[in-house]
Amino acid sequence: MSKKVIVVGAGVAGLASAIRLQHAGYEVELYEKGSTPGGKMNQIKQDGYTFDLGPSIVMMPELYRELFELCGRDPDDYIPMEKLDPIYRAYFTDIPDQPFDISTDLIQMTKTIESLSEEDTEGFFQYLHEIYRRFVIAKQHILQRPFRKRTDFYNFPLLTKVLQMKPYDTADTFMGRFIKNERLKQLISFQTLYIGISPLKSPSFYTMIPMIQFLYGVWFIKGGMYTMALGMERLFKELGGTIHYGKAVEEISIQNRKADGIIIDGKKIPADYVVCNADFPYAMKHLVKDKASKGRFTDKKIDSMNYSCSCFLMYLGMNRKYEEVDHVHTFIFNEKLNQNLEDIFDGKKLTNASFYVYIASKKDPSLAPEGKDGLYILMPVSNIATADYTWDEETISYYRNYILNELKNIPGFENVEEEIVTETYTTPLDFESKFNAYRGATFGLQPTLDQSNHKRPQSKASHCENLYFTGSSTHPGAGVPIVLLSARITAQELIQDDTGHVYDYSSNIQPQRGLSH
Repeated sequence: MSKKVIVVGAGVAGLASAIRLQHAGYEVELYEKGSTPGGKMNQIKQDGYTFDLGPSIVMMPELYRELFELCGRDPDDYIPMEKLDPIYRAYFTDIPDQPFDISTDLIQMTKTIESLSEEDTEGFFQYLHEIYRRFVIAKQHILQRPFRKRTDFYNFPLLTKVLQMKPYDTADTFMGRFIKNERLKQLISFQTLYIGISPLKSPSFYTMIPMIQFLYGVWFIKGGMYTMALGMERLFKELGGTIHYGKAVEEISIQNRKADGIIIDGKKIPADYVVCNADFPYAMKHLVKDKASKGRFTDKKIDSMNYSCSCFLMYLGMNRKYEEVDHVHTFIFNEKLNQNLEDIFDGKKLTNASFYVYIASKKDPSLAPEGKDGLYILMPVSNIATADYTWDEETISYYRNYILNELKNIPGFENVEEEIVTETYTTPLDFESKFNAYRGATFGLQPTLDQSNHKRPQSKASHCENLYFTGSSTHPGAGVPIVLLSARITAQELIQDDTGHVYDYSSNIQPQRGLSH
């Protein structure tokens, strides 16, 4: 008889782990407190407009597709996608009439960079060369493997590779070695915010994020990101998996430091293995109640760790189409971007803020009523514990007014405030209450050097058997492609423990198609 696995939480990594384990022959049941799949990869419907709730930019499409290919399915039947070019348009608030189009077309990209700073163009290509070299090392030796024990990291062959990545400089310092023009540097390095950390503090290897965009492209899934969540749910059910919605897990049942099920409404549901996709800090504080099984992740330790920023999101249904805006993704940078970044992580109310606008209905008109567009606007803000202000109507109103006033300076959005017909928001408090994001930190634990790789929570629980974790606060980190890797590692770890089949991560015989063409 096949062994039973319970997965807690139907976020991206929970669904992906469940699919992999169901495909491998386990009997998998998924328990989700919400009423829909996807976790933060969710959807908001209002007055005929459809918005992605959280993630919105598709990078590394191979990793999205891999999950379906693994199960013998054609990904195009589940997640039809097309490549975007240009990837996005960027504005600086002090020169709104000079937009910069960021393209994967090398000729166009070279012209854009030359228009910003001809003397930095050579440096840009040197940056690409250097970060690609580091990316290959990370891909082959770090991102796709777990670190169960200290010697998995602290061994001569791996440390030699890690030192080649020169991990000790920040993203900002690293970029500054190649590019002197402040605007160009910001255009490239700001993307560490995709995983909730400032480029001023981020380890330099996270500047691989823009490199991945330049070299591999950015994609759009028909129906928006939520199509991926629905596609995973459909695949899991087709494989014979079961999902229970509206079921909040109260505790992971542990006997003699061995997970043996979960507790819901005071009743135990037994299992051979438990995979937890609830945010790791939340899970350790609230679901793992057996003190010995927490290992070093005591409540005190969890409280002392560094957390990512949060986000304030506005979803605006508009009374018209924005024909004069050509791009699905638009970034609006405040000219005092470094001040903006410091304020986010110092907990200050933002007065020089940058934000991002996503118009999914440009690519898929079915996401808005005929002849209309929906605007998704995201602004990185402090997490709840850092912020020296509270999230109330006044704060929402303050940020709403700030964003709309700045947006009016951007061509095409001059009358944006009068064009809103319906609106709703997601605040850090919502990330905390709806998705159990600890302190409302949208991206989980911050990927500082002290909280990356072997120092980040791993898939296999360190002090409890048959318990596994997956998701953005675990290794290898945040961002949809990376949590899909986290799910792959989690499934491999569980299968290894169950069958004794040891994965040899060092020899690189694992399929690499996840991260390369």
